[in-house]
Amino acid sequence: MLLEVRAVDVGYGDAPAVWGASLRVDAHQIVAVVGPNGAGKSTLINSIAGILRPRKGAILVDGVDVGSIAGHLVCQHGVAIVPEGRRLFTHMTVQDNLELGAYRAGARSEARRTMEEVYSLLPVLRERRLQISGSMSGGQQQMVAIGRALMARPRLLLMDEPSLGLSPLIVGEMFNIIRRINERGVAVMLVEQNIHQALEVAHHAYVIEQGRIVTSGHPRKLINDPRIKEAYLGI
Repeated sequence: MLLEVRAVDVGYGDAPAVWGASLRVDAHQIVAVVGPNGAGKSTLINSIAGILRPRKGAILVDGVDVGSIAGHLVCQHGVAIVPEGRRLFTHMTVQDNLELGAYRAGARSEARRTMEEVYSLLPVLRERRLQISGSMSGGQQQMVAIGRALMARPRLLLMDEPSLGLSPLIVGEMFNIIRRINERGVAVMLVEQNIHQALEVAHHAYVIEQGRIVTSGHPRKLINDPRIKEAYLGI
């Protein structure tokens, strides 16, 4: 098992946001966490990335509790995140943004080879490598954010709302990219409001509502269960 989250509580100050969350991601899986807006999806994924520290529970990567270490050290355990809103250095070029992703020691030595792999996966970035990233379309900026995360050579890629604000045509392309990343041997944990697309691409899914994981299972089972569709997915 690559990732195991055990009974994690996460909050902001005195305000709890996630309670008793448990999930797992096996190597080479795509796992989706879906649910309504404000359910706690981003809070959960940010705690796994080390951006937020859990109040209770454990976050294990290859058996190591990364929830108890400094956030900037989580990437050393093979975890990278594509954050909500992309958070690019918008006054820097595409290539400069990508190079910043290879800051950890194990990735720096492989940066040139990894850059070629990223350009192979996302050829538009090669074409626009000298373009200022802030001048690109939303979909292209999302590709830069994905490429930057991949430069860290992760085994687990966390993706927080990758389709947010994108046109339907670009959304379809984004999920095809997620599939191809996974086919290259990277496990993906995907947090999404676009429930249909997320369940279409995932191998396993968890449904979160009001900070609690209320059910999980094979995506096809979840999407075909009328009770779950109405009560938790808003379908």
